[in-house]
Amino acid sequence: MQREQVNVVEEQNLSAFEQSLKSNDTEEKIDIWFYRPIGFRIAQICAKIGITPNAVTIISIFFGVAAGILFYYGDLWINVIGMLLLIFANSLDSADGQLARMTDNKSRFGRILDGFAGDFWFASIHIAICLRSINEGWTDWLWVFCILAGVSHMIQSAMADYYRNVHLFFIKGKAGSELDNTRDLKVDYDALSWKKNFFSKFVLNGYMGYTRNQEKLSPKLQKLLHIVKSRYKDDLPKQLMVDFRMKNKPLMKYTNIVQFNTRVIFLFVWLFIGQPWIYFFFDMFVLNPILIYMCNRQEKVSGYFVDKLTNDPTYGE
Repeated sequence: MQREQVNVVEEQNLSAFEQSLKSNDTEEKIDIWFYRPIGFRIAQICAKIGITPNAVTIISIFFGVAAGILFYYGDLWINVIGMLLLIFANSLDSADGQLARMTDNKSRFGRILDGFAGDFWFASIHIAICLRSINEGWTDWLWVFCILAGVSHMIQSAMADYYRNVHLFFIKGKAGSELDNTRDLKVDYDALSWKKNFFSKFVLNGYMGYTRNQEKLSPKLQKLLHIVKSRYKDDLPKQLMVDFRMKNKPLMKYTNIVQFNTRVIFLFVWLFIGQPWIYFFFDMFVLNPILIYMCNRQEKVSGYFVDKLTNDPTYGE
């Protein structure tokens, strides 16, 4: 009897856990096995005591920035503490989204804040590594590579996040995705007043630029989204959802590679061997080619469906 009760509880917990995820298509295995379970427990605690998703995100910023500061020091044990702080910061980053889905407390501002959180972490990490390496003998020219790596990271993360949300839009519809576009953002932006809504308008202006850059790097995808939204509104036909998922799902592994886990694993390795400067070159010369490949592949997928929808008006009906 007790075993049956335990099984029922485990099934209920599993169901709640699965509901806190975006989609198995877009989740990385390390996240599902490690970060998401930890994040789920944190989210449960936060839900009970009334901590909001945005508060969790802000707390994660402090832990992530602190981790970066500790990477400045040459002492390995201090670096290990930084690694643990960064792992915990990412667990909080997982928890904020899970908490938002569990409590139905999702907002555009929360999404924007969540995106900026990672930028704060890695800005701290880049600066700390650069200062440390210069102290250890590198010239000031290392700042050039530091900045180029930082810009690369921002573009990689932006496009990976965008492609994930596009995938979620096509398999779950508008309600299951956080996909934004500059046209809708401009409407909301124009409705705000600099005098009465200065902070909201300022944040939305930055986010609009961020979204515009994502769209510039995906012209065929923009054409596909325009056709789909004008023809089907938000009610996508089942056939299109199935076909798009089949062709686009293989690209999700590349969005994961250029995101947190892969870069952090290599960062930790280079910290252990005392050569963290390698991280800058890994960002530029390993992850950037993967980014370019990912963008080209996605454009081919989008081009396929643009041709399909253009040449066959009855497709999906």
